[in-house]
Amino acid sequence: MLVKTFASAVQGVDAQSIIVEVNAGGTVTDNKPWYNVIGLPDSAIREGSYRVETAVCNSGFKNKRLRTVINLAPADVRKEGAAYDLPIAMAYLQASRQIHSNRMKDYLMMGELSLSGELRPIKGALPIAIKARQLGYRGLLVPRENAREAAIVDGIEVHGLGTLREAADFITGITEVPATKVDTREEFFRDRMAFGVDFRDVRGQENIKRALTIAAAGGHNVILIGPPGAGKTMLARRLPTILPPLSLREALETTKIHSVAGTLGEDAALITTRPFRSPHHTISDVALVGGGSFPSPGEISLSHNGVLFLDELPEFRRSALEVMRQPMEERRIVISRARITVEFPSSFMLIASMNPCPCGYFNHPDRECVCAPGVVKRYLNRISGPLLDRIDLHVEVTPVPLEKLTAPDDARGEDSKAIAARVQQAREIQATRFTGQNGIYCNAQMPSRLVRQYCRPGNAGNRLLKTAMEKLQLSARAYDRILKVARTVADLESSPEILTTHLAEAINFRTLDRGSWGEKGVGG
Repeated sequence: MLVKTFASAVQGVDAQSIIVEVNAGGTVTDNKPWYNVIGLPDSAIREGSYRVETAVCNSGFKNKRLRTVINLAPADVRKEGAAYDLPIAMAYLQASRQIHSNRMKDYLMMGELSLSGELRPIKGALPIAIKARQLGYRGLLVPRENAREAAIVDGIEVHGLGTLREAADFITGITEVPATKVDTREEFFRDRMAFGVDFRDVRGQENIKRALTIAAAGGHNVILIGPPGAGKTMLARRLPTILPPLSLREALETTKIHSVAGTLGEDAALITTRPFRSPHHTISDVALVGGGSFPSPGEISLSHNGVLFLDELPEFRRSALEVMRQPMEERRIVISRARITVEFPSSFMLIASMNPCPCGYFNHPDRECVCAPGVVKRYLNRISGPLLDRIDLHVEVTPVPLEKLTAPDDARGEDSKAIAARVQQAREIQATRFTGQNGIYCNAQMPSRLVRQYCRPGNAGNRLLKTAMEKLQLSARAYDRILKVARTVADLESSPEILTTHLAEAINFRTLDRGSWGEKGVGG
């Protein structure tokens, strides 16, 4: 008997329809295989014969050992993972005449089976639910842990199931499983700005807070350079608290990526706060940018619409950092393999930190650097010029004085909410400015043609820029970056013109472009 069930394969952050065809008939002898899977399955699917056979028996059904051929169509699409266990098992039960239902065609189903017949969670439930709605299915059957994630999608019934027996009883009409309901807008607004940290926790460092405010307002990448214990990591972890809140579109985009990567967690629904990813410096190239035999998103995609924090930047593999250059510019990563090419979005803010030298105390106000001459330059040279070219703000972080650390609580600075209000106001100015510019939402994303259009300093500003380029030995690549940052500083002050004060502040944030930086006896 031939039976069809319907499943889905995730490629990139989107899903496509898969038809599971199961034909069972004719008893096989013990010394011959009874279960054959065709249609480009991976090893996890081929091993599924043991899971399906045992789960069927432990769910109160019989394994009739009929000669069974399973085709996963279309046959030229590579399938991976154990999530095909449920549609294969359901089709086998009907093909072996242990259940009968006319509802199979109405539901798309996915789920991994344990040997006891329990359903285990899968990856990519959200894009699968979106595809099921597009294809006009009545509903989606998934493990219970994935139900809330999939139920974000309106217009389709999502049934969370716990076991194979429960799935069989539902599809045959013996029992009813209520559809999972999620109020997407309520979920979105409930924890939209829920953070466990706040800028008010940071004592002193007002100049660094100012730099991060500018970075958040314009979407600029930042690198913090300072000695150990100066507060670089503490400051970086608070950057998401002053970024504009996610829009519903951004929240769905971000949730799709984390769904595909399997990082949402059980009973998760919608990601409502901007991601903050902080990989260790031993991370591999593939883990950072994405890839693998079956391409999956890396850290730069998991930080989409959020912040990627690279602590101790010079300690990362140079090859991994160099691969980031194109995604930082294009805000997407394209991964090509022999059989497939997938694209993951990667629009993130980069914030990096580093010690100024191997010993950590170059330019320290109280401690002496013990590095040999030339070592500081070599340490900085671990980061390539093209990568630094994509970092707009270079910020020197100095230790916090004791009097700041011991100051009373009422002497603390602004909280994240007050800073975020100024950032939001500047972003609204930019949103108006870039109306009609596809894919451009903030100053950091401006190409050269828009820099020339919107970042025009006056005669005094041009003279200041010329003097800075000559006296501070700034590189030519710093020119556009200075103009973009100056435009953001002007937006924070609601100024339609870029003034010399705005340019002067922007120039001050090009520390690593100065030809003298890193030389013994020369200040930063």
